[in-house]
Amino acid sequence: MQQVIENFTTPLLVTQSGTISIANRAARRILGQHMIGQDARVAFRQPEAIQLLSDKREGQAIVRGLVRRQDIWEFNQHVVDKDLAVLELVNQTAEADLSRAHTDFVANASHELRTPLAAILGYVETLSDSSDSLDSPTAQKFLGTINREAQRLQSLISDLMSLSRVEAEKHDLPTEELDFKTLIERAARDAAGPNRAERLDLALDYPATVRGDRQQLEQLVRNLVDNALKYGEADANVRVELAEARDKHARLSVIDKGEGIAPENIPHLTRRFYRTDPGRSRASGGTGLGLAIVKHIVERHRGRLDIESALGTGTSVTVRLPANTQADDEPEKPSISIAKSESTTDTSTATPEMS
Repeated sequence: MQQVIENFTTPLLVTQSGTISIANRAARRILGQHMIGQDARVAFRQPEAIQLLSDKREGQAIVRGLVRRQDIWEFNQHVVDKDLAVLELVNQTAEADLSRAHTDFVANASHELRTPLAAILGYVETLSDSSDSLDSPTAQKFLGTINREAQRLQSLISDLMSLSRVEAEKHDLPTEELDFKTLIERAARDAAGPNRAERLDLALDYPATVRGDRQQLEQLVRNLVDNALKYGEADANVRVELAEARDKHARLSVIDKGEGIAPENIPHLTRRFYRTDPGRSRASGGTGLGLAIVKHIVERHRGRLDIESALGTGTSVTVRLPANTQADDEPEKPSISIAKSESTTDTSTATPEMS
């Protein structure tokens, strides 16, 4: 029996008269060698599992915190005869995390959509009940608010659709060969627009060719540049660099001077709807999805995302993508790295928040 179950990836144990007599490698890895010879009820210490073991019957129970506090395991007992039983453990933690993330996303999205809608409906109702003409200063103020909130709602819906699309395509490696330098320059200028164009400092010294999705890479650049311009110091330039990195990778860096980001906020920047300053982000038109979209685009392109920040100096956001790759190259595993920078040099400057 030991030889049969030893190499199964699922943790399996065999009990004889309620005592653990055999455990395969996977079970020993999570529970330890010391459990051999223990009463199974002592090893699992969960009321549902203890009841199932005491009854010596076929059944299933949920065991929490078996290895780590947040772990959730499905515990199955298969009775062989009156003395022997096989215990199977199935890790349900990932499924539970996914379900919780989906629930949180729906709740956050509903809240974010409801806020501008409430403002639009409220001001429209006030205008409808008012005897003032639409040319009055009050009416014009209300109409301006309606327009601003409607644009915010449009941006939020657009970002939600973009996030949904890139997640749906995350397993499809893009195949189009793109001039990355030209793409970055065009997208960065689009993000800046005529009113902020003078703040762009473009240093695109690497004529890289990358394999990618044009629309998604343009959105990646626009999101990073818009963040830096929006939350950095109003009179400071935003530097956009393109250089050659190791292993024939193209390195895009967006660097901006600003207030910086508190260390406790940095690990959460790519979470959906996460904001370091919700009031300021909403006032500037941020949806809270910009960096979440960037992260998923980088993952789809088998790249690497690094975020470094120092309070009082600023944030440097760097994206590395494979450049000049061949069609038969093995795609690189994507990587996301978010780290606090201890230095305060001019090339490691920060934004106070990300939208």
